[in-house]
Amino acid sequence: MERLFTGAISLTSKRDGYVRVTELEHDGAIFVDHSHLGTALHQDIVQVELLGKKQNVKGEQELYGKVLSIIERGRKGYAGIIEEDAGHYFLVPQDKKMYTDIMIGKDDLNGAEVGMKVIASIDEWTDQKKSPIGRVTNVLGYPGDNNAEMLAYALERGFSAEHTDAVNKEADEIKARGITEEDKANRRDFRTTPTFTIDPIDAKDFDDAISFKKLDNGHYEVGIHIADVSYYVRPGMALDEEGIARETSVYLVDRVIPMLPEVLSNDLCSLVQGEDRLVMSAVLELDDEGKVHGEWFGRSLINSHRRYSYEDAQVTLDTGTGDFYEELTILNKIAKNLTKARFEGGALSLETEEVKFKLDEKGVPIDVYVKSRGDTHKLIEEYMLLANKHVSKFITEKQEEKNGRSICVYRIHDKPDADKMHDLDLYIRGLGFHVRFLDGLIPSQDLNDLLRKMADRPEKQLLQVHITRSMQKAVYSTKNVGHYGLAFDYYSHFTSPIRRYPDVLTHRLLMRVLSEDYPKEEERGLFDSLCAKASRREKEASDAERGSIKYKQVEYMSYRIGQEFDGMVSGVSEWGIYVEEKKSKCEGMIRLRDLGDDFYNFDQKGGRVFGERTGMEWKIGTPVRMRVKNANLDLRVIDYELVQ
Repeated sequence: MERLFTGAISLTSKRDGYVRVTELEHDGAIFVDHSHLGTALHQDIVQVELLGKKQNVKGEQELYGKVLSIIERGRKGYAGIIEEDAGHYFLVPQDKKMYTDIMIGKDDLNGAEVGMKVIASIDEWTDQKKSPIGRVTNVLGYPGDNNAEMLAYALERGFSAEHTDAVNKEADEIKARGITEEDKANRRDFRTTPTFTIDPIDAKDFDDAISFKKLDNGHYEVGIHIADVSYYVRPGMALDEEGIARETSVYLVDRVIPMLPEVLSNDLCSLVQGEDRLVMSAVLELDDEGKVHGEWFGRSLINSHRRYSYEDAQVTLDTGTGDFYEELTILNKIAKNLTKARFEGGALSLETEEVKFKLDEKGVPIDVYVKSRGDTHKLIEEYMLLANKHVSKFITEKQEEKNGRSICVYRIHDKPDADKMHDLDLYIRGLGFHVRFLDGLIPSQDLNDLLRKMADRPEKQLLQVHITRSMQKAVYSTKNVGHYGLAFDYYSHFTSPIRRYPDVLTHRLLMRVLSEDYPKEEERGLFDSLCAKASRREKEASDAERGSIKYKQVEYMSYRIGQEFDGMVSGVSEWGIYVEEKKSKCEGMIRLRDLGDDFYNFDQKGGRVFGERTGMEWKIGTPVRMRVKNANLDLRVIDYELVQ
């Protein structure tokens, strides 16, 4: 068996690591204890030597090894506070998985003072027994300052709020040139076809539009038009290198850090109302049931007739009056049939809640709410899914017809791991329900039926979160295994090139297939590396976004110490019960000692905590009345206590 492998290392709270290796069966993991980490840090790409197998604490056999070298650091920098001891300066990291301080020379403070929040890079670290040596790259301000806290999440993952001079220069030149008659030539013209965008009310960029036309045969021509970013951003440009480096825009609580400069993302590439725009289009002939009878793909020209917010479009649907009410009504009817067909085909019906904050002028959260999803959200979602599916299938099948093989950037979602399915089954049993197991999986139909049964019960949202966590992560790959969650055989990202680089790649591949300039097999390695980079950067952006939300949730509760709230139990452990506040979804813990005057036991198999004397028990979904006891912004944790 091969002894050397490469993969990303994930560290546990005990400072041990697991290296996920795709070459091993079922994407196996190699355990690395802390003494064999070398200088590896969380999410570093490492070379690991497989040493053998041993029994873990659960009595199971697992692979173990040691880190031989660091191939690439998982972080571009580390956020933390500058401290000083006996004339020596060092950074204390905010991420608890960063287990060592970084020594900073006085000349490398970059103007930072003791107590300030900064980003520091690691310049030298070869000895695990010594601290790494680094320098301050960004001075953010003082802890608690909204701008400092938000930027920290992005900058330590390499997402800068600023673009380089070379990138800005190219973007400004493209914007100054504008859209010429030459640009419009040889494009299918949809400017007289009813066309509109539907986006959040506060959206700054509009990268997708829908056109609609009735056909003489009783069918409908639906155009899904996407900003033609690949026309402007071409291989070899600084803009393209920037896209590869970032891979995605980052959506923090209070700001967007765009993948491309705003003169493109919010202006020339944005499908604003009343302006001619260059687009890539998937034009589908649909019947009332959503069945596709014809398709056309290519470069087009549109002029959006209406910029709808989701709320405005919903009013039009609800009242049956206003601009394009007939088009919206028909599109909505078809979208509902597309949704129904997806679920009947095995797609999972998941709608997790999205928390939004209302901030004051200093960035302090003064209110919180859950973003609602109406028919108009689902309408746009269905047509974007449809375009993604059919573009992916077209790119694949045209190459296979010509060459017997294909290269495409797929968005894949593999079948769930059997162990995670077992854990999900235990969670569902803890809620008082039962589902079937078939070939190591809970059938998606059973999960959908269960979610329907739960209707408006508050623990439904918790179940949806746990179902999502039990699934494999969706990633980018040139190896097509389909999309389990959507029940699609083909799926690629095509509809958001302003904010996702893989969509730009899909546009380029589509144009190459249309022009019969088919990708060569020797290009596969390049696309494999771009897919791996995109998947990794997507996770880093997601971590930054989740971190900013968690910070604001803890900050929100820090102003409400002593206040009482309604919530429910979201999890149980040997230390206490996890509870989630009803409105803000702020999760924290009520420790066993704060449950009341009794001796409490953790029943793992039964998924509950119960009192020996009183018989009181808490399990997932149990409603509680709790009081905010403490909110620690440094640790990002909230402590509640039970209101008796």
